[in-house]
Amino acid sequence: MPATPAPAVPAGSAALRAELRTRLAAAGFDGIVDLDAVVYPNRHPAHRAPSTRGRHLLTTVVALLSVAMLLAGGGTYLLRRYTTSVDQEPLLGGAAVGAPARGWSVASGPAAAATRGTTTAGAGANRGTNVLLVGIDERTGSTAGVRSDTIMIAHVTAGRDRVYLVSIPRDSRVDIPAYPRAGFGGGVDKVNAAYQIGSREGGGRAGGVELLGLTLRGLTGVGFDAAAIVNFDGLRAAVDAVGGVDMCVDEETTSIHVGWDVATGRQGVPYVLSAPDYDSPRPVPGMRAQVYHVGCQHFVGWQALDYVRQRELIPDGDYGRQRHQQQLIKALAGKVSASNLVTNPMAADRMLRALSGSVTFDGNGTALTDWILSFRHLDAGAITVVKTNGGHFASRTIGGRSYEILDDTTRALFAAMRTDTVANFLTAHPDWAGR
Repeated sequence: MPATPAPAVPAGSAALRAELRTRLAAAGFDGIVDLDAVVYPNRHPAHRAPSTRGRHLLTTVVALLSVAMLLAGGGTYLLRRYTTSVDQEPLLGGAAVGAPARGWSVASGPAAAATRGTTTAGAGANRGTNVLLVGIDERTGSTAGVRSDTIMIAHVTAGRDRVYLVSIPRDSRVDIPAYPRAGFGGGVDKVNAAYQIGSREGGGRAGGVELLGLTLRGLTGVGFDAAAIVNFDGLRAAVDAVGGVDMCVDEETTSIHVGWDVATGRQGVPYVLSAPDYDSPRPVPGMRAQVYHVGCQHFVGWQALDYVRQRELIPDGDYGRQRHQQQLIKALAGKVSASNLVTNPMAADRMLRALSGSVTFDGNGTALTDWILSFRHLDAGAITVVKTNGGHFASRTIGGRSYEILDDTTRALFAAMRTDTVANFLTAHPDWAGR
């Protein structure tokens, strides 16, 4: 059967497409995606050479809390344009691989051998690669006083064939090291307070991530090869950009953030939280809260974001919220794959524009494009979610405050992350792998 030519287009457009294909091929993208599918998206699928690697790249990085979804989309569709639109700045500071490890009891070894600014995307040749992922809610438009609502560590094996996503409970009791830049002398608090403390005195996002990273480095012994911040508004916009997602609610979930005035029908806040822990919501008279009932349903952006933010009124608290966030990540990854954004530049453009202003990335001296290319061989099936404390509460009230206490098995998980033996850990603890 003779090959089908590209659809007829004006001469100028054809020339531009040909030039685009030539430049993408010269940059090495012919080994990642079907360039004809990108440059000639209207050609019938039967006449294209099959290529799944680009889609694998896209869906895999979506699963890294949607941060890498932006990176992968940029990698398959006009990479240079979108990598330049992502806010890139030094965030990790002393928490980066190779930086002096204050309070890190296992600072010797390969993780301490490199120096910041000289690491590459392949720096984890013997220990794997660790990426700090931070989700924040900046609805007021200010970084000061913002706590990190979602904290994950993505551990990528040295062989680049598996990704383990480990969520750190926001109420985990930790030692936060002294941080003179913010006038902080150190102390014990919940882990999500570290970002807020570090952002004081003009520290902003960089100070927040550095102190959070230093805190986690002291807790886990893991130094970080990269870090990314995602503003939750970006996740909402991404869901809307793909037309919403389908999820199955596994427990009745009442929103403390979204509700309606029973008299006027106007949207408002149905519950209020009080300092210092913001853990005991009080209902607002005359307000009806949004409720997500058990069962499978379609979510638009604001619903998806609201659903995965809830923890106060569900039985399993922060562990339930972690599970719901992971559920959204998988649903979004599936929708991206089903939408075939690799061959739909306009849809990809909507997704990338929705996210580009909501992501801040620190590659620890390695260019964003190099990070994308380094992980191009991963596919979505390579992602495993790992529960801390096996997904069970281990709360303790100390000094009138309720903390989550990470158990000895969780510390064994952290040791496995340091030695790139998480697979062995999960063989011994199969129930710690998420659904």
